[in-house]
Amino acid sequence: MMKLMSVFLSIIMVLTVVGCGSTNSTNTSANDSTNNSATNENASKGETTSSDYPNQQIKMIIPYGPGGATDIIFRLIASHAERNLGQTIVPVNVEGASSTNGSRQVKDAAPNGYTILASHDVIATAYFAGVVDYSFEAFEPVAMLTQTPNIPTVHKDTGWKNMSDFVNYIKENPGEVKWSMTPGSTDHFFIAQLMKAAGLDLDSLKLIGYQGTGEQINALLAQQINGAMTNYTSGKAYFDNEFVALGVAHDERLAEADQIPTLIEQGINMTNATSRGIFAPKGTPEEIIIKIEEAFRKAMEDPEVQSKIKELGSIPRFKPHNEYKQFVSDLQTELGELAKNMEF
Repeated sequence: MMKLMSVFLSIIMVLTVVGCGSTNSTNTSANDSTNNSATNENASKGETTSSDYPNQQIKMIIPYGPGGATDIIFRLIASHAERNLGQTIVPVNVEGASSTNGSRQVKDAAPNGYTILASHDVIATAYFAGVVDYSFEAFEPVAMLTQTPNIPTVHKDTGWKNMSDFVNYIKENPGEVKWSMTPGSTDHFFIAQLMKAAGLDLDSLKLIGYQGTGEQINALLAQQINGAMTNYTSGKAYFDNEFVALGVAHDERLAEADQIPTLIEQGINMTNATSRGIFAPKGTPEEIIIKIEEAFRKAMEDPEVQSKIKELGSIPRFKPHNEYKQFVSDLQTELGELAKNMEF
């Protein structure tokens, strides 16, 4: 009887062990199936994980047409940054709507690091102008790269050679000077700040709207307008012949253009620079943000890149994502104050 009971208990134990093993096997199989399904689903959506990023080319949206300072500078830096990422960075010009056609594409893109925005202060100026309902908070700042001091520029046939000539003419002929700008863009805010610093009313100018720097340069060459905001990058090819740089909005003269006096030297207490950087869609994982940031950091440390940026009249000024986030927050506050005195 005892032997029979012992055999019976042994059978029960075996069945129990087999049953437990069968249950674990079923759960493992189910988990593997779920994980494989999730992986396949993510792959079909074009998603990626931080560990294998980047495994395909990256689209860099430049919200302006080709040929302007923003386009030239970002293409230069990206061509070096892509070497550090191991994937091609493809610059794509998406101009229009005060640069918001391009920024909206990035804002609405998947936050996976494969669509990034190469832009600047216009993200906030377009918001304050009422062009869009979003500003810097709609993106993840990745890195600030450069600052470009801006230059009030006129056609040589105006006869104006400095800021005194410009200011005096406006005082004597209010409403006659045609000045170009992209509504709601950085150059719109620039001329508002310049007129205020010069003690003039913005209504003393006739503002003419254009889509971007390239259009404004062409309009100034054709004398459809009298002046525009340029910088050394976009204007240097014309400063010796067609254009006159009235002054540089910086606290010191540019090394590459030391013949151009600062506005401060001429009694206009004003500095103004376009701060360019990289942004990603909101929600992009920080691990991916850091990988992009590091690629651009290494590009900015390249002596060749630094030299070319300076030749273009810009200043290499790298800020990592955390510092850049604070910078654009402070910038938004400053631009908001200026916008209170502007009409859009």
